[in-house]
Amino acid sequence: MQNMWCRWFSKSKEVDPEQGVPRSPTNSTNSDKTLGPDSRTTTAVESNAYCSEKNETAPVNETENLEEYEDPAVVRYETSLTTSIPVHRYPMGYPRMAAFLSSESSFSIYRSYNYLHSRVILSLQNEIGELEAELERLDDADDNEEDAYKLASGRKAGTDRTELLNKIREKLVLYDEVMAKARDMNAFQKPSDRDYRSLRTWYYRKTPLVDRESTWIKLRDDLITLRQGREWAGFDGWIESWIKRLPFGLERYFTTEALKEKSDDPLMRYYDPARVEKLVGVFITLIIFVLLIMPVVAMYKLTSIGNRNSTIDAVGLLVVFTLLFSAAMSLLTKAKRHELFAASAAYCAVLVVFISNFNNDGNSTGGGRGA
Repeated sequence: MQNMWCRWFSKSKEVDPEQGVPRSPTNSTNSDKTLGPDSRTTTAVESNAYCSEKNETAPVNETENLEEYEDPAVVRYETSLTTSIPVHRYPMGYPRMAAFLSSESSFSIYRSYNYLHSRVILSLQNEIGELEAELERLDDADDNEEDAYKLASGRKAGTDRTELLNKIREKLVLYDEVMAKARDMNAFQKPSDRDYRSLRTWYYRKTPLVDRESTWIKLRDDLITLRQGREWAGFDGWIESWIKRLPFGLERYFTTEALKEKSDDPLMRYYDPARVEKLVGVFITLIIFVLLIMPVVAMYKLTSIGNRNSTIDAVGLLVVFTLLFSAAMSLLTKAKRHELFAASAAYCAVLVVFISNFNNDGNSTGGGRGA
């Protein structure tokens, strides 16, 4: 009751719009009177003093942090509530097309206009080339004893040359900007076959746009995706294609109610990226475990025999597993060539160390037996 009184007392101090002073708390004896400056100060001091005695400070106003008065469970529940508008709720046409493209990062596929970028760059390049030739003509015309001072001093360069250089500067700034933007555009990744196929399938089923304005979807080589490239992006797609085939309803563990409400199309499935990434991490861990443990166990079995053929077989096994490791690195990661070479060399070196240690142990054991 004491805590609630402090909170109520703070909330009840509403400001009178006519006189600009706070109203007093409503009660049976004073419901219309307003507090003067002295009464207002006294009331605020009394309020803080009373709440301080009860080990609580009265809030200054309603907007002060009031979450401390709320039940933490209620706060967690309220902050966990989210909402989204399903794709099929948008009007057919560009609204629904935009809703679908923004519903999943893998569907954010658009044109890059590489051809038009090249045309604009070539046009600017030609214009700058003509200005460059004109500047050379002016320089050649002034390359004599009488007008040599125009080339030796920037102040006496002449109006024509100054205006020409200003034009060149404007064109170069525009040219550099277009070149930088084109380079940034080329840095975007191409959509994967799976993502592009999903876009084409959805569009074929819904056809939200007229035929004339939908030809861009067929320009496969000119499309880019806004999806950020991830280390296991290709492997993620392969895993997602198998999730829907999982038995016993295991697919439901990779989606949420909010994702299910995104579309009413039974062929469209939205999976939680975090859960898919965890599953991919499990598979990657298993692959690494197999590539590290299996060759060691196999080579130990072969080298324990102690003859020449077993050593040759172990070397052959080393080559096979090194190739498998290189293939896994190439398919599952975006490693560059030098990184792939370094990782394969390190993996092969580890296996060679195991072979040499096993051979030394086998020879020592064999020598002891002979003695």
